[in-house]
Amino acid sequence: MDDFSPSDLKTILHSKRANLYYLEHCRVLVNGGRVEYVTDEGKRSLYWNIPIANTTCLLLGTGTSITQAAMRELAKAGVLVGFSGGGGTPLFAATERDTDILWFSPQSEYRPTEYLQAWVRFWFEDARRLDAAKRIQRLRLGFVREQWLKARILTERGFTIDHSHLDALLQQSLEGVDAAADVNALLTAEARLTKQLFKLAAQAVSYGDFVRAKRGSGTDPANRFLDHGNYLAYGLAATATWVLGLPHGLAVLHGKTRRGGLVFDTADLVKDALILPQAFLSAMQGDDEQTFRQSCIESLTRAEALDFMIDSLKAIAHDLGSETA
Repeated sequence: MDDFSPSDLKTILHSKRANLYYLEHCRVLVNGGRVEYVTDEGKRSLYWNIPIANTTCLLLGTGTSITQAAMRELAKAGVLVGFSGGGGTPLFAATERDTDILWFSPQSEYRPTEYLQAWVRFWFEDARRLDAAKRIQRLRLGFVREQWLKARILTERGFTIDHSHLDALLQQSLEGVDAAADVNALLTAEARLTKQLFKLAAQAVSYGDFVRAKRGSGTDPANRFLDHGNYLAYGLAATATWVLGLPHGLAVLHGKTRRGGLVFDTADLVKDALILPQAFLSAMQGDDEQTFRQSCIESLTRAEALDFMIDSLKAIAHDLGSETA
């Protein structure tokens, strides 16, 4: 049999798939490479296969649990997963398959609408959408300056940088943001600064040569920690957008190819300031994943990152949504 990747499982269109599962009083896990659910009968455990390539959605009711490995395989196969009460109702939480990230959003429709209404007032106009993207980048630069230059915790942990060099880089990047004529120019400015920050961070902890690898392909500790930590930032960003009732598709910078682009836009506010230095510090200290994750969570909490994200989005929505076109 020829090898195939998990993405090949999506070749069966959802409209042509035969199965919809509702499960209760069982465990969903990966066993021998297959997604199965396990029920107990006396002293025996019975395993039943779930044909994920031909399954539309999986509804988990009373007394169920699911492993991370099973969720990963279900996501790759494009299976929608929801949690519900007994008998399949009420629906507590559900998820959509996204190209980049999978989120579970509570199915509450009672979130505020004022920020969504303000957001869409400017979102359909290219110039004001670009203005919103620039504001996010300016806030990002300010947060990097605040955390890298003023947060004593980094210096105490051995993250020492040349302040004048960083100030010059941030000022140069700010000028690039202000001068950007379109989103592509803004993305270029963003990527250029991040690359320079990687170099500064590597020098600060004497990490040696560093090249940022594509997500999931890096084998060195710093790359692995960057991937891990960025997902923590994405989680907070998804929380911030959900709290404000802003759909992830209403991105201002990363939205052309990613449905969840607003999550990436929002995460940009804190990734470089908090996750990046911790990744290099933990890599040099020989931390394991759990220690690194706990350090990131502490940094995000100490810097009130979620509040910063929410306040930033609220300010952008208020300022640009109330402007006269």
